[in-house]
Amino acid sequence: MRVGVEVGGTFTDLVAIDNDRIAITKVPSTPSAPEQGAFHAVSAAGLEVKGIKDFAHGSTVATNAILERKGAKIAFVTTAGFRDLLQLQRHDRRNIYNLQYQKPEPIVPRSGSFEVNERILPDGSVLTALSEADVIKNLVPALRAGSFRAVAVCLLNSYANSEHEEKLGKLLRSHLPGVSVTCSTEVVREFREYERASTTALSAYVQPVIAGYLSRFSQWLNDKTFDGQFTVMQSNGGLLPAEAMARSAITALFSGPAAGVVGAARLAALSGYRNLITFDMGGTSTDVSLVVDGEPSLATETEIDRLPLRTPVLDIVTVGAGGGSIVWIDDGGMLRVGPQSSGATPGPACYGKGGTLPTITDAHVVCGAIHPDTQLGGRIKVDLDAARKAFAPVAEALKLSIEEAAESAIRLANANIVRAIQLVSTERGRDPRDYVIVPFGGAGSLHATAVATDLGVDKVVVPPNPGVISAYGLLASDCVKHDSLTHRIRLNAEAPALVHKDFEKLRESLQRQMEEIGLGAPYEWTYGIDMRFVGQAFEVTVYFDYESIENLTQDEMERRFVDAHQRAFFHGAASKRAIEIICLRVAIRKKLATVPRLMREANTSEHFSDAPLFSDWKWNETKRLADGLLKIGESIKGPAVLHGTTATVLVGVGWSGHIDEQDNLILEKDKA
Repeated sequence: MRVGVEVGGTFTDLVAIDNDRIAITKVPSTPSAPEQGAFHAVSAAGLEVKGIKDFAHGSTVATNAILERKGAKIAFVTTAGFRDLLQLQRHDRRNIYNLQYQKPEPIVPRSGSFEVNERILPDGSVLTALSEADVIKNLVPALRAGSFRAVAVCLLNSYANSEHEEKLGKLLRSHLPGVSVTCSTEVVREFREYERASTTALSAYVQPVIAGYLSRFSQWLNDKTFDGQFTVMQSNGGLLPAEAMARSAITALFSGPAAGVVGAARLAALSGYRNLITFDMGGTSTDVSLVVDGEPSLATETEIDRLPLRTPVLDIVTVGAGGGSIVWIDDGGMLRVGPQSSGATPGPACYGKGGTLPTITDAHVVCGAIHPDTQLGGRIKVDLDAARKAFAPVAEALKLSIEEAAESAIRLANANIVRAIQLVSTERGRDPRDYVIVPFGGAGSLHATAVATDLGVDKVVVPPNPGVISAYGLLASDCVKHDSLTHRIRLNAEAPALVHKDFEKLRESLQRQMEEIGLGAPYEWTYGIDMRFVGQAFEVTVYFDYESIENLTQDEMERRFVDAHQRAFFHGAASKRAIEIICLRVAIRKKLATVPRLMREANTSEHFSDAPLFSDWKWNETKRLADGLLKIGESIKGPAVLHGTTATVLVGVGWSGHIDEQDNLILEKDKA
């Protein structure tokens, strides 16, 4: 048996697959102790831990530690003269018209920042050597006096020569036992000092938190006589054994959303769809991402709490539009949705757990998309009267009926989702009309056809059991590691040989790391080169396979870069400016032997009356079915609602659908 457990903001989802048998469970999350939610899910599914071969896990622990500022007390150590690096940040201004604008608060105060006398130049040569005696005499006592649990080390230009950082890290570990030490060259070997320092500090900040969390989780598994493999999802869409993640915590920052994108891509590919816009709407937020030719798009940098994070992550845009997003009226009398959420506790008003504020889930209950007889997640019976009572103040403020106020909130949530999709498609040089939308999460399939209509997309692919795709994605993911290296090279006839030499070094390092954690060959490789026109401030990443790297030429590198630049910025094809290489990237992948299938739920016992649906400002007669009652090849015409255990699918007016041979629900816009 293989088990995937994903801890979300509202629900914890479990998918267990044993040959052709599938068990699916959703339980409320426990934000104060997320591992307890995972343990509860295993118990609720009635699983024997001893019989589990692979246990894959994804959670929001690292994310919450940063957002809630509940990480470890850390120190920041850098080169003399750069103590204020985390405070100075970049001299940009995100909101130029806000007179009270403040830069994001760094996770290390100035009192926790320290300097060492050393200096390495950008070419890697040593200007001032690091003094071991000075470190032991001055730095170590200062760190010891501060009672720090972790230390982030980021020395100037260490990406070009890591000698001083390695030496300093070794000294601190030997003289400060029990203190976690993170060096920038262990996290990101790239230039741009602030971004590298921020990434290193964030990594050190969450390292003890993740290490403790995984230790508790592993202990629970051991107590249950678990003897399988325990893996954890990374932000880059790949798994790693838990013991490796305990030393590389920052890569687990967005593990839940990443697992969902991978799961959606795997299932859509079974039906032949490889260019996708994935759309994960859960309880607290909506995550959207682009999948091109079956591969989720990667970003080399992201942000959390406005702090830059320089590590490979799936290119996911998040908006505060989830099922639990609170609907409210602002000071100007305008309707707003999110970003505040009712979360798992107390939850939407219709959950009957003490919530009184209106949410998007309540809006769907009011409008009839979620039937009053439905049990969400198979456990929570909805309360229509409570949902209507929660929306009454909003309706009164807007001088609308309760149903009209609820539909207005749903439409506003759709607009927020459309904007997020445009950020990962249109603003990346991709036309969303060339893609199919793949919704999942507890609420995604309720909004999919409306969002597709607004974008001009004419096809939606709803995977089976859409409410647990993130948990399924944990079972469908490969093991992956990434590495990178800044090496500025002018693109000329000599560049391909230099690039190939650096790639071989990165390959050897990554292969050694995979073997050390017990993941042997065969491997698959992906290569990326960050390039830019000379004089530009930022780069475009161009990806290659191994065969093309072996035969890399100057002309091929230039052609691929210009094509990528043209697609992203609509200029570059006619440019005669010189090109330079900035950074080299390598990913190693240990593929799954077999990818498990996720089948549609077999339960056909529930029957629903064809109750009307409020949409387009009126009540419409609507066909309703339990999800398992729609057979392969059988079609359904909107407006219609398929009620499932993990999610409800709304087939909008002007849309029709059928179940294909792969158990995916294919929804298509009717021809005019």
